[in-house]
Amino acid sequence: MDAMSARTILIVDDDRELRALVADFLGGHDYAVRTAANAAEMRHAMRAQQFDLIILDVMMPGEDGLSALRSLDGVNAVRGGRPPVIMLSAMGSDVDRIVGLELGADDYLAKPCNPRELLARVRAVLRRADGAEGASQQFCFGGWRMDLAAHEVFAPGGVQVVTTTREWRLLLALAEARRRVLSRDELMSRMGGEDADNLDRAIDIAISRLRRKLGEHDGREIVRTVRGQGYGLAFDVTNG
Repeated sequence: MDAMSARTILIVDDDRELRALVADFLGGHDYAVRTAANAAEMRHAMRAQQFDLIILDVMMPGEDGLSALRSLDGVNAVRGGRPPVIMLSAMGSDVDRIVGLELGADDYLAKPCNPRELLARVRAVLRRADGAEGASQQFCFGGWRMDLAAHEVFAPGGVQVVTTTREWRLLLALAEARRRVLSRDELMSRMGGEDADNLDRAIDIAISRLRRKLGEHDGREIVRTVRGQGYGLAFDVTNG
C-alpha cells in the first residue's frame, strides 16, 4: 500500500512510550499513524487532518478520554462526521466500557492489550465503517459468495455452507487480500488475542477445513498454498 492510500490512525495517550510502541506496530502494518498526548492535541490534529480511526485512552490527566470522546462530534462535523473510535483503558471495568460504548465508541479494549488483538480490532472497526459508508456487502470468487453483513457463505448454486468463526475470519482475510498471498504471521494477526502456539495449530486446522468445504472450481482448489510464503485465493475476488 502506498503512502497516499494508507488508512490514517490517530493514537491519543499520555504514555509516550506506549504511543510510540503502538504507532510503530500499526505503522508496520501499512497504516499512516499520528499521535497526541492529550485531548487538546487530539483536537488540534483533527482540525489539520482527516483520520480514518482514533485510538483513545480513557485515563489521561486533565481531560479524560470519555470527555474527549464527547467532544468529537463537534470537532470534525464539517468534514462529514467523526471517525470511528476504539477506547483503551487500564481499568478495564464494565462501567467504563459501557459508558464509552454509550457515548459512541465503536470498540473497547482493556490495557495492556495484545498488539495483534488491537490490530484485529482496528481492521474490524474499519471494515464496519466502510460498510456503513455504502461499501459492497459481499465478496465473490470461484463461484462462491460471502455475505459480509450476515457472516454467511454460499456455494455455487446458492446453498449456504456453515463456517465457524475462525474459518469465517480466515476466509475474510483471504478475500480482502484478493489474490495476494498472506503469510502465517499476517493470518495470525487477524486472530489476535489467542496463545500464539495454539493459534498456529488452529490456523492449520481451519485452512484444512476450509479446503474441504470450498473444494475445487475449474479443477483448482479455491484456497491455494504457496510454499514458503503462505496462503491465498486461487481466483479473482469481486464485490458481487
